[in-house]
Amino acid sequence: GCFLEYIGNAGLDFDYVASGHYARLEDAVISSSSTADIQKRLFRAPDPVKDQSYFLCALTQRQLSKVIFPIGMYQKAEVRELANEFQLPNRNRPDSQGLCFLGKVKFDEFLASYLGNQPGDVVDAMTGDIIGRHNGLWYHTVGQRKGIGKVMFPLATAHGPWYVVAKDQERDIVYVSNRYDEDDFARARSEFELEDIKWISGTPPLGVKDTATEETEWNEVRFDMKIRHGPKIVQGTLMLNGDGSTGNVRLDNKDGGLAPGQYVVFYQIGTLECLGAGVISEKHWAKFLQTHQNEVPEEELKVKR
Repeated sequence: GCFLEYIGNAGLDFDYVASGHYARLEDAVISSSSTADIQKRLFRAPDPVKDQSYFLCALTQRQLSKVIFPIGMYQKAEVRELANEFQLPNRNRPDSQGLCFLGKVKFDEFLASYLGNQPGDVVDAMTGDIIGRHNGLWYHTVGQRKGIGKVMFPLATAHGPWYVVAKDQERDIVYVSNRYDEDDFARARSEFELEDIKWISGTPPLGVKDTATEETEWNEVRFDMKIRHGPKIVQGTLMLNGDGSTGNVRLDNKDGGLAPGQYVVFYQIGTLECLGAGVISEKHWAKFLQTHQNEVPEEELKVKR
């Protein structure tokens, strides 16, 4: 989107931007009484591991009309075969993982160089005890297990495994729990509010809006969903609120880590079509944090080493 805007503003003459994303586009003819318009439909790539439709979910019809995905219909192994056939110089280059632009730089070192350190407490979400000290909220993500032990006191690590369950930006607290898989977090791991919901077509899909009334009323509709990049697809329901820009999601099963600011992408059940997406709201953990702060005021936090 940003690249398209940049070259457009630069006055460059072009028909399409060719992108190496693994995704597919199809044209759909939308007919009305007087006109027939072409609408772009976005689909997942056949290769479920390499599919990148998750990253493209917020593109508009105008943006999609100016892009093509030449390798989107191929499996990664087929792309390798084509690279060998054409003797491309990068044909034997290993696949990039994670943030490919970092190269050999470690992720924590990259964050430290730009954001520095801002230490704070690591707090047991269930007891309110201080059980460690972190170097900055940005080093930790909700659902994280690996690496959290490095910032916890030895006495606490013996009672793991520990998971990051929430972050309090105002008090620089990372909340963790060793009961993440128990009923205490069942609702927080399966129900959440979305904001900034947008649809690829520009309007909600059929069935989302109740057309039987003149008022704006929404139906609870089932979708396949991606909560992060990768092959995993989960199922759940979406109910829009108000003007349709916010909504509530209920997953069929608990997720490993629902973090505010994270995209949730909707797919038509039984197909590979990407319909739209929304952003997990900051409200997701607000109730938990508010309750915890009321139960355990900051001045009563106990240090357990």
